[in-house]
Amino acid sequence: MRNLILFGPPGAGKGTQSAFLVEHYQLVHLSTGDIFRANIKGDTELGQLAKSYMDQGKLVPDEVTIRMLESEVNKHPQAMGFIFDGFPRTTAQAQALDVFLESKGQSIASMCALEVPEAELKTRLLARAETSGRPDDANPEVIQKRIDVYNHETAPVADHYRAAGKYQGIDGVGSIEDITQRLTEAIGA
Repeated sequence: MRNLILFGPPGAGKGTQSAFLVEHYQLVHLSTGDIFRANIKGDTELGQLAKSYMDQGKLVPDEVTIRMLESEVNKHPQAMGFIFDGFPRTTAQAQALDVFLESKGQSIASMCALEVPEAELKTRLLARAETSGRPDDANPEVIQKRIDVYNHETAPVADHYRAAGKYQGIDGVGSIEDITQRLTEAIGA
């Protein structure tokens, strides 16, 4: 079983690269954003709980996020592995993910972090705004806020995987194909 974390700031290319990795390695793609939306839309117990926090403008607690993710993993007992996208976002989530996977006799094989300079991220997000219709990609102040939140709150998660010898920094600048090749070389056969 191959479990990967695709990591990087907004605009690094995680969505583009995860689509390739899912197909190439026969992995199940788990996006916490998609999982939240599906649970809220499906009016599940966890979805109602998450929505109650979101409606108050609060972050969904790690415990709720982790329970949703565990539920999704358990829906795919025959999976060849998973690619975690947008998770973990905190060191506590990383530790909880490790404990959960260990309880299933599994672990994270690698955290592949797409490394892209901030100026390039801003250029990519502004360009994406023109094609995606996402208003959060069109506002330079919102872009900067998202990058700042990533740098202060999410980037420290990489230290957890560095300490475990599972962190791999990948140059995220170049053509999509070049970045894909770097990823597959880092992940291996």
